[in-house]
Amino acid sequence: MKLSVTCIGRNEVDHLKQLLPALLEWAHEVIYVDCESEDGSFELAESLGCRVFRRENNMNLNVNKSYAMEQAEGDWIFYVDPDERFGPELRDEVTQKIATTRASAFKLPRRNHFFNVWLQHGGQYPDHQLRLFKKGKGKFPNKHVHESLKIEGPVEMLKHPMLHYPYLTISQFIKKMDFYSSFEAQHLFDRGVRPSFSNTCKFVFIKPQSRFIRRWLFKGGFRDGIAGLFAAIFDGVGWMLRYFKLWELTQQNKK
Repeated sequence: MKLSVTCIGRNEVDHLKQLLPALLEWAHEVIYVDCESEDGSFELAESLGCRVFRRENNMNLNVNKSYAMEQAEGDWIFYVDPDERFGPELRDEVTQKIATTRASAFKLPRRNHFFNVWLQHGGQYPDHQLRLFKKGKGKFPNKHVHESLKIEGPVEMLKHPMLHYPYLTISQFIKKMDFYSSFEAQHLFDRGVRPSFSNTCKFVFIKPQSRFIRRWLFKGGFRDGIAGLFAAIFDGVGWMLRYFKLWELTQQNKK
């Protein structure tokens, strides 16, 4: 069974230097779709031997992820993000499973690291991800950035985790939060959600507080120290930020 690994990215050259060589040793092919990078990401992926494509940087990342999957020639497709890593145990397990299984897809656990601290609590682990699927059996609806693959057929579970390093610095976290909150605000606006007294209470007070209490206290995020506290606080702040950006969009639309 041939395995195609797909990846999209924008200005992720430092992550790609670590990710791509290991993938190229493992998979039948690695497909990289560059989304208007300016840091040499495209040139690096090309020089390493990936199949490379250039696409417009769409805020709904799944549009370009779908494009990358459409280019795959393997029997199985594994889509990854630039900030993820794969140990030899996981690679061996994937190779063995796709050769023998009757499943259409697999989920696997993911270890999230904030500032190089593995968040074992606060609902951050095992953070199951649906990433590996038989070609023709999975696709994105392409309606929302956080949507999951839709799979035709049975889904099984892998044992070994992949590692995730989304935020190496606080500045990087703030930059990504700005991106995702803008997308979420636009998504709310397109659905017809508008600022109101009830929505202000929901997005500014109820949601942030309940998210923080649930993650930090009830799910044990306090056991992850400062990194766990940061993750719990900004999970709530994210709801506030998307609401204030929704208000901004509404004001701009009136003008």
